[in-house]
Amino acid sequence: MRHCKHHFIFPFLAISLLGCDGYKKEASSASQDWCISGGAIYAADTNNTVHQALAVNDGLISYAGQNSGNWCATHTNGTAREIDLKGGALYPGFTDAHAHLLGIGLREMTLNLEGTASIEELKSRLAVAVKDSQPGETIYGRGWIETHWPEERFPNRQDLDAVAPDRAVILERADGHALVVNTAALEAADITPNTPDPFGGAINKDEAGQPNGMLIDNAGKLVEQLLPELTPERKEQAYIKGADLYASRGWTNIHSMSVDPNDVDLLNRLANQGKVKLRVYNSLDVLDKQIVSRIENMKDVDNPLITTRAIKLYADGALGSRGAALLAPYSDDMKNSGLMLMTEEQALSILQAALRNGTQVNTHAIGDKANRLVLDWYETVFSEVPSSERAISNPRWRIEHSQIIDPVDIPRFVELGVIPSMQPSHAIGDLHFAPDRLGPNRLAGAYAWQALIDSGAKIAAGSDAPVEVGDPRIEFYAATQRMDLKGFSNEDWNREQRVSPDNALKMFTAWPAYAAFEENKLGQIKTGYIADLTAFDRDLLKVKGEDILDANVKFTMVGGKMSYQNTN
Repeated sequence: MRHCKHHFIFPFLAISLLGCDGYKKEASSASQDWCISGGAIYAADTNNTVHQALAVNDGLISYAGQNSGNWCATHTNGTAREIDLKGGALYPGFTDAHAHLLGIGLREMTLNLEGTASIEELKSRLAVAVKDSQPGETIYGRGWIETHWPEERFPNRQDLDAVAPDRAVILERADGHALVVNTAALEAADITPNTPDPFGGAINKDEAGQPNGMLIDNAGKLVEQLLPELTPERKEQAYIKGADLYASRGWTNIHSMSVDPNDVDLLNRLANQGKVKLRVYNSLDVLDKQIVSRIENMKDVDNPLITTRAIKLYADGALGSRGAALLAPYSDDMKNSGLMLMTEEQALSILQAALRNGTQVNTHAIGDKANRLVLDWYETVFSEVPSSERAISNPRWRIEHSQIIDPVDIPRFVELGVIPSMQPSHAIGDLHFAPDRLGPNRLAGAYAWQALIDSGAKIAAGSDAPVEVGDPRIEFYAATQRMDLKGFSNEDWNREQRVSPDNALKMFTAWPAYAAFEENKLGQIKTGYIADLTAFDRDLLKVKGEDILDANVKFTMVGGKMSYQNTN
């Protein structure tokens, strides 16, 4: 369904890069030494090795093997603290390979519309926000999804006017690709029946030809000047909240998408201050190849937790709001085939520059048309720029979401060396409405995890939070069960596309490390690797499917330092 963007929600503006830091050496820190045993310790390697004991010395894994002999004292400095997993399990640190750290924090600080069950409940939540806000203040909220609502429609401006007629209201759909605004917001932004749809956007209208309040994709930019100011202080608070929340859920690493280039220095400062305690792999939000030339000059940074070497492009919109670009019209809207958000000319100009200087490109593509075109663009540039002119022979470019793929295009990922970056929770939510959007014939290539793995692809899995919750338990459950959180599935779910527990583990550990050029130091439990570790109180690879959701994080460790410990 979805994709999410940072606050000020529209990633399509060209952004100039000021002071972006990047490539660096990993430095070990003066970390506590640890000896861990008492449960399964999964290596996430090609042999699916399970160890009994693990030692950490100076931030690195110094031993992984049998729980026998004097392994603890031999492989630590003699002052190691011992951890008994008590039947739980230890894994390489879980990585969310597609999420939005700033948006995760802001979700905790703004009107959160997750779980809204109807338009009437949306209005009730809005009424509370109106009561708690200052007169004249724009009200911004995010997180609604209408697919299960009894009204069976999008909200509209009249719904919001009934609660807040005298101030601008902007309520963003969970996917970040659509929003509903009230009449006051339309008037403040001077959106009339004669306002043309911007490229890559749509102003939805009612039967009388009047804007109904729904703005799709790039049309949202028309009201962005009404959004509350995102001050530096508020942004800093959001990053800290997001990082703390993620550490508590068991994540050690986030591939943060849609990042404002100006936030890179802030993230390094917060990491230096110990306020961000997980790894952040930034993918910068741009539609201007100027940023590509700036990334070429990135220097080493002073904190090993923050890496910046990628850019984020957007090919199309989202399935839920019918903005995903499809090869044929939507089955439930035969006049609509979705929206492309960039042209081939724009794409090729950026891609050529990126391939020459080693910038990783991560392109959002959801519909089968968008996925095919992005593969075409990548293939064109790979053929035009010889290896001798590339900074990196294997650029590891990615397609973010890769949700709806024509089956004939699935083998092209491996043939081109393209990484599918996918979010399992999308399938267990989207497939409540995807059959209506796509019809039966296009579901064969929808959320096709196993087919991609069978073709040889390494899937970098994530959550797309704050579009989704951002919980590794939900993502692991979705990948292995392919049922919704109530245990529901049917023939539309194509459950043969669920993955084995071992492959699910790699999707959140070894394969995201590969997707970030970090497979030689992260993503596996292996001697000499950095001690990024996630421990749960039960074995996610062995318990019954529904029990995955009840697992509790025991601790999260980054570079040998505890970023979260469960004291219960």
